[in-house]
Amino acid sequence: MADFYELLGVAPTASADDIKSAYRRKARELHPDANPDNPSAEEQFKAVAAAYAVLSDPEQRARYDRFGEAGVQSGASGGSDPFFGSGGLGDIFEAVFGGGMFGGRPGGPSGPPRGQDVETVVDLSFEQAVFGATVPVTVRTAVRCTNCSGSGAGEGTKPVTCVECGGVGQVRRVRQSLLGQMVTAAPCPRCSGYGEVVVTPCTTCRGEGRVIEQPTLNVPVPAGVDTGSTLRLSGRGPVGPRGGPAGDVYVHLRVQPHERFHRDGDDVVAVLPISIAQAALGTSVSFATLDGDEQLTVPAGTPHGREFKLRGRGVPRATGRGRGDLRVVVEVVVPSKLSRAQEELLRRYAEEAGEQVLPADAGLLSKIRSAFR
Repeated sequence: MADFYELLGVAPTASADDIKSAYRRKARELHPDANPDNPSAEEQFKAVAAAYAVLSDPEQRARYDRFGEAGVQSGASGGSDPFFGSGGLGDIFEAVFGGGMFGGRPGGPSGPPRGQDVETVVDLSFEQAVFGATVPVTVRTAVRCTNCSGSGAGEGTKPVTCVECGGVGQVRRVRQSLLGQMVTAAPCPRCSGYGEVVVTPCTTCRGEGRVIEQPTLNVPVPAGVDTGSTLRLSGRGPVGPRGGPAGDVYVHLRVQPHERFHRDGDDVVAVLPISIAQAALGTSVSFATLDGDEQLTVPAGTPHGREFKLRGRGVPRATGRGRGDLRVVVEVVVPSKLSRAQEELLRRYAEEAGEQVLPADAGLLSKIRSAFR
């Protein structure tokens, strides 16, 4: 799919009002009713509506800006739309223009209610967060009863139309007021808004149309996520009672620390320990990056704390354009214990460099004093 901002003809910095105005204009231009001779108009209209559904929602827009389409298109099941959940394009069109999308009657039977949303936390390794992964997640949720196919009716039976509301799920009442007659609508008390009544309940789900299970979902994690990121699996949550649409699953991500790397924005930072001799004389070492081993040359005279950058070895950027860098920080390790030969070599170096150091016995006397304190 094309970039959502390009579909609406706005810049990534566009305000919410600019996005809404652009959608109104595009929707009127591409509406299938206004383009009866253009068979591709409906697909174009759906693409524009999909872009608006994401960019008009601050939370989804932020995820799209960071992760691209993968951050908002988590997939859907059943009759849910991957962008709009169970509402579909009609809800978006009605919210902006009023009325049904193709001139149909707004509203309708109440029907079975939507299932609730659920939340879960997933732990990712550092590498999975950087490169992305498909992670299995087990959730406790309500799934459609296979014995009654979600209807709630027992074997050999089916729900019957409610005689009180005529299957609409609502009852309308007319009352007099100072302004004249007023009509109010409320869920039908007999069928609780379902429009149907289960006379003989299913023995497996006891008329609920759903049972509790613990399915395993394969969650697509986009590259570059971090602790605190949340993914929404639209329509993958608990199904509603008696065939109601499913809710959503919100997956909160938690990245485990790495023993060698830590993250700084889009960059990855690591420490390279080297000896005094390697820092003074230079060295070439094989350094393990997230992408494999790299040969790193440390020039002579490298001080403690010097930083080397390996371009494009960091975290994928939210814009989808390239990656950050791997910053390797040099740590000059001072030995705590020296052999007699090593100590003599260092003393000769200090003498030639004109550096003042403690005499050979001063260190020994200091250790003896410390032992008796």
